[in-house]
Amino acid sequence: MNVDGLEVQVVRKPIKNMYLRVKPPSGSVVISAPKRVRDGDIAAFVRARRAWIEANQSKIRANGPQDPTQATVWTDELRRQAAANINAALPSLLARWEPIVGKSPTHITLRAMTSRWGSCTPRTGRIRLNLQLGLMDERFLEYVLVHELTHLWERGHGAGFQRRMSVYLPNWKQLRRELSRQNVRYTND
Repeated sequence: MNVDGLEVQVVRKPIKNMYLRVKPPSGSVVISAPKRVRDGDIAAFVRARRAWIEANQSKIRANGPQDPTQATVWTDELRRQAAANINAALPSLLARWEPIVGKSPTHITLRAMTSRWGSCTPRTGRIRLNLQLGLMDERFLEYVLVHELTHLWERGHGAGFQRRMSVYLPNWKQLRRELSRQNVRYTND
């Protein structure tokens, strides 16, 4: 789809809300949209976020081209090490944060993800964490865990979500910025 000269890839999914991503290395724009949303509504969604899109595309350009050959390949040993690190940290993190947040996951899965640090299905209480977190400073694992636990209360990233995160983890925005600057990349190839 072309929105005012901006090429946008639209992926229709069985979801309730629209999501926007600006993806390296080219700064391509991808919208995940519910199946029934009209093209005009998608275009309006993009127009309302044009400044944010352009700012993120500029950041990607400023960081220069990413060389996919520099990505570390997941090996069985690296997966085991990352999973062991996360599994060792989770019991104490959950013991600390479940009483504060007031929610508990029904299940936590570890995955090698390429575009997210974590995800949550509030309806089932399932949380997925990126294996890369097991090879990074534990404060990033803690931030992502609190972020996903908060989604058990709040589905999106709106005012309610932000209010809760600021109560639970006052420095969450700084942690989010630091995490987004991490150049840790792993591929499944």
